[in-house]
This record gives sequence, C-alpha cells and structure tokens, in this order.
Amino acid sequence: MLVPAVAVFVVVTAWVSRPNHIHEAGNPYHSRAFRSAYGGLPDTMNSLFTGSGKCAGCHASDPNHIASIVGQTYPAAPMPDGHDVNPTDMWRSSIMANSAKDPFWRAKVSHEVIINPGHQVVIEDKCTSCHAPLGNFGSKHAGVPHYSIEMMIHDSLALDGVSCVACHQQSADSSGILFSGKMAFDSAVIYGPYGIGKDEPPIYDLPMLTYTFYNPIYGQHIVESTVCADCHTLITNTADLEGNLTGDEYVEQATYHEWVNSAFSGEGVELPEEAEGQEGTCQSCHMARIDDPVIISSGYAFLEPRTPYGLHQLAGANLTMLEIMRDNIETLGLTASEAQFDSTIFWTREMLQDKTLELSVAQQGLLDEFDGIPGVQLKLTNKAGHKFPSGYPARRAFIELIVHVEDTDTLFHSGKLDASGARIIGSDEAGLTAYEPHYDVIDSDDKVQIYEIVATDVEMNPTNVLERAAYTVKDNRLIPLGFSMNHPSYDTTKVEGEALIDPNFNITDSGESGSGSDRITYLFPELAFMDISEVDVTVNVWYQSMPPRWVEGMFDYSSESETIALFQELYEDHGAKAELVESLEFTLNLIDGVSEIDSEANIVLMPNPTTDGFTTLKYSNLGSDQTVYELYDAAGSRVRAGSFNGRNGQLTLELPSARGIYVLKVHEGGSTIVRRVVRN
Repeated sequence: MLVPAVAVFVVVTAWVSRPNHIHEAGNPYHSRAFRSAYGGLPDTMNSLFTGSGKCAGCHASDPNHIASIVGQTYPAAPMPDGHDVNPTDMWRSSIMANSAKDPFWRAKVSHEVIINPGHQVVIEDKCTSCHAPLGNFGSKHAGVPHYSIEMMIHDSLALDGVSCVACHQQSADSSGILFSGKMAFDSAVIYGPYGIGKDEPPIYDLPMLTYTFYNPIYGQHIVESTVCADCHTLITNTADLEGNLTGDEYVEQATYHEWVNSAFSGEGVELPEEAEGQEGTCQSCHMARIDDPVIISSGYAFLEPRTPYGLHQLAGANLTMLEIMRDNIETLGLTASEAQFDSTIFWTREMLQDKTLELSVAQQGLLDEFDGIPGVQLKLTNKAGHKFPSGYPARRAFIELIVHVEDTDTLFHSGKLDASGARIIGSDEAGLTAYEPHYDVIDSDDKVQIYEIVATDVEMNPTNVLERAAYTVKDNRLIPLGFSMNHPSYDTTKVEGEALIDPNFNITDSGESGSGSDRITYLFPELAFMDISEVDVTVNVWYQSMPPRWVEGMFDYSSESETIALFQELYEDHGAKAELVESLEFTLNLIDGVSEIDSEANIVLMPNPTTDGFTTLKYSNLGSDQTVYELYDAAGSRVRAGSFNGRNGQLTLELPSARGIYVLKVHEGGSTIVRRVVRN
C-alpha cells in the first residue's frame, strides 16, 4: 500500500508540471462545475476513495466525439456518428452502480435486523461492505469500526454503489483470498488493464495525478475473476430461532467458487472434451471485450487508442429490479436515465436469453425405457460459467411444459403460471412451508422441475432469513461445464437433495461427469388412451430473481419498517412476472416408438392407422428365430400374442374390433421394441 506522504509529493510534482492547455477557458472536462453537475454523480472524496463524478470528467461521453468511440484512429479524428462506449453511461444504470439504492436489498437488511435486532451492527456492517463499499471501507480507513445503514443514506460516496474505484482500487495482493466482503484497497492508486508491454503506449498519468490524486498503473488482477471474488462469495454465521449464534457457517452464495469449479476457470479440473477452449473470466461475459481501438479519456486528442477494450455493461439476469429502478428513478434517488436503464435491460435480457442456457430434446415418442409410454426427454445445458441460477438464494429457474392439440385442448401442463405470470400454480401457494423436490421423471402435471436452492433453519424448516440458514436440503441448480465433486471448492458449491442421485444430472452421453447439463423425462400415460396420433408440445424455461413465495414473507413486517413497506409497494406495482430464458415447440408422434437399444431390428406396421383392423407387420434383422410379440389394448390387457417365422419376413396382424390405440411389444435379444398402432 502506498503511504500518503508519497502520494502528496507526486501530486504536487504533477501540479507544477502540468501543461497550460488543460486550463483553457471553457474546458468542459475538468471544471468543478462539470464534475459536480454530471448527472448527480458524486465528485467528493473521503479518506480512501473518490466518487464516480470525478472519474466521469474524463471517462464519460465526449462532446467532441473523439474519446470512447469504437474504431478510433491515430491520430484521432471526430466521429460524431460513432458508437459511444464510455464506461460511465454503461455502468450507471447497472445493478452494481445502484447496489446501495436497491430497494429489495435495503428491505432485506431491514428484515434481518427486525428478526435479530441484537445483531444490527454486525448485519449492517457486513451488508454495506459489498453494497456500499466506498462508505464502509472509507470510514474504516478513517478509524470507524462499524458502518451502518443510517451512515450510508447520508453518505454520497456510499450511495455511489459499486462504483469505479470499488474495483479499480482493489489491492492486487488480496483479491480472491478473503471473501465475504473482506476486501483490501490501495490508496492513491488506480489499477487498469493497460500500460505493460513494449508495443503498448505508456500511460498518460498526468491528468489523474492532477485532478483525482490517483496514480494510474497496470494491474493484471483487474481483468481477472479474483476482483469479483470477495463479494460474490459470502459465508454467513448461523443463528438459531432465538438469535443465538450456533458456531456454524452457511454458504449464502459462492458464484466465484462455482466458476473456479468449472471448465471456464482453467484451474486444473479434468474437463470433458466439449469443454476445451472454454476458459474465461467473469469479465469475459459480464464486461465483454471488443478488439476495436478506443481512446479511453476525453480531452486529450493526442492519446493513442487502446485495445482490447472492456465494455462496462455489467449485465447479469436481474431484469425485474432493473425495471423497478427504471420506473422509479425519482423515488429511489437514482442518477441514470430511463434510456440508460433501457440499454442495461436490453443487455441483461440478451445475456439471459442468448448466453445462459441451451434447451434441446434428447428423446421423444414412445419411450422404450418406460414400456412404450408416450414421453419427452429434455436436455438443459448450462452455458454460464457458474451455476444457473447463481448468487442470491431467492433466485430460481423452472420448466413449463404444455401438451396440447392444435393450440386448443391442453392435455398436460406442468409449471403452469397464474394470470400474473409470477406464481407457479400448485407449487407456490404454500409459500416457504413446502418446496418441489428435484425430479428425474415427471409423470403428472402437478410436479414441476424447479432449479433452486432451499435453505432451512436449525429445525429443518425452509427459511428466507439468511442468518437462520443452517442447512441446504435442495440445490439442484444447473452446474457449469466441467463441474467436479472432487474439486477443492466443492465444499462451497455442493449439489444437495435428490439431484445427487439423479443419473442424468451433470452426466455426459458417455457416462462421465462434468456435462453441466440435466436430462429430465416427462411421461404422458393418459395419451395412450386417447384416439390421437400426434400432439403439440411447448417447453418454456423461466427465470425469477425475486419470486413471490420467497419475498412475501418480509411483507409481514411492513408496518415495522418503512424500507420494507416501500419495497412492497414497488414490488406489487411492478409484479414479479417470470422472464423467459429459452423455449421450443415440436410435434410428438404417438404412433411410432423411439428406440435407443443396441439392435439392428427393423419393425414397421402398415397401414397405420388402419380402418378395417388389419395391418401388416414387416420385420427384418431380428436377433433370434424365437422372437415373440404381444399386443395390448389401451387398458393394458394383452389381446394378442405370437412369434415370428425367421428373422426376416412379414405377418398380418388383426386388431380387436374396438377402435383406439394398441401397443405392440416385440421382445428381441433381451430388449423390447415398442410400436403403437391405431384402429380408426
């Protein structure tokens, strides 16, 4: 850490040697009026940090259209129609920028304090360490032992959220080591990704030394996942129902460790073949880099463009909160505009729908594994570098599957949403008192596949009070590619509940672990009794950051907390409609079976359907001369049986007089091939 005396000396030296052109009359970049008026961003300083408003003087939109424009040349030329990627405007409408003003977070802190009032000092100090780091760590640097919510709401730097210096001032020696908001910062230093390498232009440090008192230097850690680690891994202390600490700890979230235990980290996990080349950092997704050259500071046309350049979009998945913020800018005291929030919402929806999940059909038809019952096996593959959902434990994803005929009659509907689009019918009515287990097979539509974490208190009752979280009874969230149960970080990234014994969870086609996927089978036995040959299937995967069953328990305390009351008003006004992640539609054939057995046999029924009850059964490549068949009606009663004459040939099959669907089972080589035939 640099000592203050050195920093002061450097600043004085810079002040004496600065060029005259910086102070030309009317210069819009460095005047105090510009900095303090930049959309309400703070330009104040405390003992350790400065506000984003001071950074915005150089790193916001350039009115001369030279800096922060994609594809800039050298020497620079104005590009008034160019694509502006300045970090200030991209960042300011992100969840990170507004972390201290997030009404859900504030309400949840208030909820925790109401439940355990004796822990208020510790709870508020811990929560503000990540949501209001400039206030929390600046105060501690000045000797204040604990930081409170009351301090935060009167502290302009605290309300700056996770702003520029919360990342760029992090110490290289401690990032990714301490966790749970225990960060370390260097004073008077700003780390960035530039300034190293013989072919890279040197850092022009004079403006920052002069106007912000920071020395900009190269820091490799600023583009590594470790800079995200200390807040995105949170271990809490467990309290019993009386508020007494039990001495145990609970992993509230471990997004960083999930990334470490994945193909993306490249940290020695034994990866499946499909994981090759998947290495990447948190920033590679959430701050995607572009190769086009960009001048990174306004006011200095002589600067050379830098490449690559990291877009400060900081998009995640929390669309609901972004929309609440956009629609309540004045109420929440936010500095971003509606248009800026709309941009972040667009990037977030793009992240959620294009970069999160792959949905496909692994099998469909008459499933041999289930005696020819009509069904569908879905495959969900996690494309993120961590669990999905990840982070705060309220978040969930779930599957809605609908079987219908010509968009009219619905025959099966698992995961049906109510009229608000927020509650899963049959699953959410009981609130937190009950939860859906993880399923490998769903054979009735009152079962729903929900990917989530369920925490319980010391008495094994599900809870949304984080200090009461003692055990995890369910964590079937989709794990990332390359995830291993033998990894050193598995203790913070465990799979819990029925997913542990699911033979299709995180298993590749070759039977190895690390697929980052789940296969789930839906069976529709009632379709076997219906006189139809095909149905339409719609599958939707939905995401919710704040599902009603999780947050509404807080509203019982609205009369005790203005913060909770405000969030309830905003939440109910907006609604908590689930966000669509992925969907597909296809036709399910109820006539021909789908066989994945290792057999060369070919079984064909013609005609099918039959109007007179007669059909020809053609067969070839049977494994034995003693192959037999059975015919069952829709009630499951065997109505015909017989054997084949040789391994190739045909025979005439007469169906009973009753119209409907019949099931033909051919027992061949120790396996059963299933076909369905219809008499109209």
